[in-house]
Amino acid sequence: MGLLTIGAFARASRLSPKALRLYDELGLLRPVRVDPVSGYRFYHPDQLEVARLVAWLRRLGMPLARIRVVCELPPADAAREVAAYWRQVEVDIESRRNLAAFLTDQLSRKDSSGKDTEMTEEPTGLAIRYAVRTDRGLVRESNQDFAYAGSRLLAVADGFGPYGAPPASAVAIEALKPLESGVPAGDLLNALQDAVHNADVAIRELGASDPALAGVGTTLTAMLWSGSQLALVHVGDSRVYLLRDGELFQITHDHSVVQSLVDEGRLTPEEAMSHPQRAILLRALHAGRGAEPDLRLHEARPGDRYLLCSDGLHTVLDTATLHEVLAGGDDPDTTVGRLVQAAVAAGGPDNIACVVADVVRPGTDRDAGGGHSAAARRQPV
Repeated sequence: MGLLTIGAFARASRLSPKALRLYDELGLLRPVRVDPVSGYRFYHPDQLEVARLVAWLRRLGMPLARIRVVCELPPADAAREVAAYWRQVEVDIESRRNLAAFLTDQLSRKDSSGKDTEMTEEPTGLAIRYAVRTDRGLVRESNQDFAYAGSRLLAVADGFGPYGAPPASAVAIEALKPLESGVPAGDLLNALQDAVHNADVAIRELGASDPALAGVGTTLTAMLWSGSQLALVHVGDSRVYLLRDGELFQITHDHSVVQSLVDEGRLTPEEAMSHPQRAILLRALHAGRGAEPDLRLHEARPGDRYLLCSDGLHTVLDTATLHEVLAGGDDPDTTVGRLVQAAVAAGGPDNIACVVADVVRPGTDRDAGGGHSAAARRQPV
């Protein structure tokens, strides 16, 4: 069978001549012959299978760099690569779906003048009881984990950088503390996003203040309350868990190398817990580069229990242990003590920070704890 002109090959492969010229330039799909005078491209019919695969992968939205990888793999490995890509797409779609749901709800609450019609008071009368604890652990020289809990704001941050420097974690949470003064429920996410931007700027300024601090940074996971609504911001691999109706849910998604491998089906969650690259982050507040945090809105219910924690807790205590302690019926202060004690007993290889908060109705129980922060000194448990 003779060679196909670029026009005939385009019709047979369902790729446009323009796309074929681009793929030639990128080295993705080279013609077998180029006329030296006219520059006209010719393709062999055997290339149609690869060309059609490229067309289908483009319809999936796969980037060209990844398509090149798929096309160079044996069929079984190529199939696994496509499946891994689609799992990651589904994770991204779920994140955008949550944002779309929030925007739909937010816009539906506005009247014709564009003003938010939602009450800025707390009509549901919900409150939180909370406790916070940090611990240096048994291995680290100092504690760069920081945690804060107040009547409106809960936060944990896991800092990194040279020992002896101001922890980036403390700088980040300090930038969020003005939110404690109160934010209308209809503006929770905007207020939280602005505060995280301020935290990012503060960390950049810290890194610029001394060449030795150029690599400082931190994870940041925080929740801001108003009535029954809470806004969640998350960047890095600290986590939030929700205990609701006896079931435990992880409601954040780690921005780490191992989590991306789990998402792509290359690692199991159990393998990820002991993987040598489990501490490598894909996103964080960092002096050297910016990061886009996840922002979500949740509806709280009486009886909910939230756990915010750094990886020093969740990488040494499995989900079953977290569930057992959180569902044990103890008050938040006793619960954070039990969690930290369990992490230390498991070897305490890293700093630990955790906050436990219960959603209650005022008058049914002690309705709130005293807001305070926990920093570098180990506390007894």
